[in-house]
Amino acid sequence: MVDVSAKVPSARVARAEARILMRRETLDAIYADAVAKGNVLSVARVAGIQGAKRTAELIPLCHPLPLSKVSVDFTRADERTLLVSTECKVVGSTGVEMEALTAASIAALTVYDMCKSADRGMTIESVRLRHKSGGKSGDWDAPGPAE
Repeated sequence: MVDVSAKVPSARVARAEARILMRRETLDAIYADAVAKGNVLSVARVAGIQGAKRTAELIPLCHPLPLSKVSVDFTRADERTLLVSTECKVVGSTGVEMEALTAASIAALTVYDMCKSADRGMTIESVRLRHKSGGKSGDWDAPGPAE
């Protein structure tokens, strides 16, 4: 792991997103709470939070972080696309980008798992960092409009 012991702790924030493309009927079922496995968005939210908290166990060489906030939100971007948006915060010596990306990825994978019996053709795409702030490198925003 990289030695971050000389870095001054600072407030750090990262936001990430993932898109899940699916049949319109599948997305309708998610929002109608009509998926056989249960409430997809509630389970995926908890899974994303849990994923962020366990990032250091999943990604080699990531520092374990004492996260102060993890949020996972869902937006119906269009009739076939579910957008997963995450935000992680910490006061520490290293950033939380990996935690935000992991939260988005795990939440998206959970949506797939819960809906795969109805729609095996779902695709998870565009997992990306949208924003980071704090630390020596300061703020960064992804190019293009925010969703």
